Amino acid sequence: MRSSIAIGVLLFLLLVLFGVGGCSYNKLVDKEEKVRSQWAQVENAYQRRADLIPNLVNTVKGAANFEKETLTAVMNARASATQTKLSADNLTEENLKAFQQAQAGVSSALSRLLVSVEAYPDLKANQNFRDLMNELAGSENRISVERKRFNDLVQDYNRQVRSFPANMMAGIFGFEQKAYFEAKEGTELPPEVKF
Repeated sequence: MRSSIAIGVLLFLLLVLFGVGGCSYNKLVDKEEKVRSQWAQVENAYQRRADLIPNLVNTVKGAANFEKETLTAVMNARASATQTKLSADNLTEENLKAFQQAQAGVSSALSRLLVSVEAYPDLKANQNFRDLMNELAGSENRISVERKRFNDLVQDYNRQVRSFPANMMAGIFGFEQKAYFEAKEGTELPPEVKF
């Protein structure tokens, strides 16, 4: 009689453990898939910006005496950024920093381009140029929104990976924490304004 009770209790405990473990595993899979999906949206937003750059450069090329160096820098930064690929399966801090650095190169080159454009009033008045600049501004906003959504989902996933009992399932099945997008160094400091 005692052995059948012990076996019954043991089976019950195994059933509970299996149920809890299965639920934890399924939640981890669900959250990881959401992170992957959102990473695809981040890449999509960056790709949209990259796709606008050749049109912008071609429009600017039409301006007489425009600085060729600036246009070359923009195209080189774009080429570098589009070659920096990052899989959703490999979102480590180091890999994400390399991806951000490549994208920052594009932002920096575009900023230099926009400063150079100030010397060309005819170009600034060009409707095609203005439309492209609006599209580019929209892309930058989309990138910001998608990065925030990504960070929110990564936070939710990482919390699950670190929480008990899911952390045991995460360890067994190889679920690892994902990295966040971080602000560029120095953005916490107020800008220095000089007149």
